[in-house]
Amino acid sequence: MPRREMQVLIRKAYLLTLFAFLFIGCVSNERMDRLYAQRCIGCHGLTGKGDGPTAAFLPATVPDFRETVQRRSVTQIRNIITKGKGMMPAYGPALSGREIQDMVLMVRFLSQLDRSPKWWERFEPLVWAHCTVPWEVVLGYDDPPEEDKR
Repeated sequence: MPRREMQVLIRKAYLLTLFAFLFIGCVSNERMDRLYAQRCIGCHGLTGKGDGPTAAFLPATVPDFRETVQRRSVTQIRNIITKGKGMMPAYGPALSGREIQDMVLMVRFLSQLDRSPKWWERFEPLVWAHCTVPWEVVLGYDDPPEEDKR
């Protein structure tokens, strides 16, 4: 095979792989949105501002995590989600490791809304999409068992 054709083939394979990673990241985004809506939106609100529908009825104010998350590492955020803090319950027993990681990503994503990201932060979604590919979705481990329709 001529060298030029080989280069074109390699580029096509690279682009196909990149698009596959981006598509798989979309599946993860849907899962993150669903988890945030189920577990967090009541207190933290749509944007993480702490203005959810139940926040007004709590004895303490819900913090605006869009500001506080900038000062915390990914490990610190994961620990808060897993073990809870203040009035926030611990989600470690209720969520899988993958779901907790999705929540960390969602919190990081919401913290970057309505502000100009620093130049290096613009690459973070690509790094996360590449490094946290949900292989259980690709391999079908995530699917519910099929029912016998006899």
